[in-house]
Amino acid sequence: MKKLTLLLSDLVTFFAALSVTLLLRYGPGDFMAQYDLHAVPFSLLFLLWTLSFYITNLYESRHLRNDMEFFGRLGQAVVVAGLLSVAFFYLIPLNIAPRTNLFIFIAVESLFIAGVRALYNRILASGSKKRLLIVGATEEAVELAQLVVNNPQLGWSVRAIVHLGQENLIPHTEGPWQLLDENAEIASFIREHRIDAVVISPQAYGRDDLIAALYGAMGERVDFYSLVSFSEALTGRVLLNAIGQQWFLDNIAENSKKSYELVKRGMDIGFGIFLGIPTLILLPIIALAVKLTSPGPIFFYQARTGRGGIPFFIIKFRTMRADAEAMTGAVWATTDDPRTTRVGRFLRRTRLDELPQLWNILCGEMSLVGPRAERPEFDAKLVGQIPYYRERYLIKPGLSGWAQINYSYGASAQDALRKLEYDLYYIKHRSISLDIAIFLKTASIALRREGR
Repeated sequence: MKKLTLLLSDLVTFFAALSVTLLLRYGPGDFMAQYDLHAVPFSLLFLLWTLSFYITNLYESRHLRNDMEFFGRLGQAVVVAGLLSVAFFYLIPLNIAPRTNLFIFIAVESLFIAGVRALYNRILASGSKKRLLIVGATEEAVELAQLVVNNPQLGWSVRAIVHLGQENLIPHTEGPWQLLDENAEIASFIREHRIDAVVISPQAYGRDDLIAALYGAMGERVDFYSLVSFSEALTGRVLLNAIGQQWFLDNIAENSKKSYELVKRGMDIGFGIFLGIPTLILLPIIALAVKLTSPGPIFFYQARTGRGGIPFFIIKFRTMRADAEAMTGAVWATTDDPRTTRVGRFLRRTRLDELPQLWNILCGEMSLVGPRAERPEFDAKLVGQIPYYRERYLIKPGLSGWAQINYSYGASAQDALRKLEYDLYYIKHRSISLDIAIFLKTASIALRREGR
């Protein structure tokens, strides 16, 4: 509902900005005639603006805060939409003269959308909140509570956390919420504080007395969620430390995905061929740039782990010195890695270095979308440190993925754990619509040069 409301408010600002543009340009006397002339082509243009807002995550609740990150995203979206608008009007013949009108519209719309979005964000943050009770003061539960507090636009307010005698395990349970003892009258608290939803940690399910107390509160018009499912809905990742083998049995059904896998393979081949054409055009330019700026081969071949743990070799444009690991062996790349060449840095930020992997996709070793294919050297270490790490290879690795667009940096076991949480979310929810969304947002990252 929030996304629909936000979309409708954006459409209102688009048409309002168009109306102001035409009034400024032609005056009230000729307004209606000009509006009839401009309404259809500009309506098509508004679809491009909406797409630009979508791929820059301006419809995602967790980003709807009046901070520098949000307005940076909004500015980038307007720039991308403006460039698409110019291309739209100058490449498609229309019976209007858009040059002056278009630039007036972009200026007016930039002011309108900044003001309306800032107001919307403020209303969202200060609006009424659903009251939340969390049962179990685990590390994951406290982290979720802090996320809710730091993001009032999500629409929740943590009223209390029920302690299960784990204070020696959780050092930081303090916050703007009550900390209830495990023996507290939970049903009474739910009734007196008009709790809207209860989030239950896995540890609480082993306590028959707590479950009985929660069962007794079912008549209080309260919703019950598991910690895993509630966190998943808010964050787009699965809490790895709060799941067990049963979660995989309940949520990962490979047999039901056969038709999806068939359609996805067709999309991989189609997009692989489609994207391969501009790759062939760019190939000599990139190859020359790589060769002239650093000694060594143009292409980079590296062993990676594929579906079912079967290794294969990926192909990329070389972005580092040829001797990058001669002294160290396999090490994770870091942000602004000193081993990266000048051309390589540009290729990484725009993700152009990934283009040769289209061959891996056409060969069936990879998909356009899926978990990142990790190096076997790192896999051997991470399997022993991270539970269920091998399960990320239930499906083919991808050129991009849910983890890559939500958590782009990864240079440690802790980063690998967090990315696995996103990978498990994708494996559970993967669909054609989610794949298309990931592909579009990856394109946005490449255009904004936010790759690593």
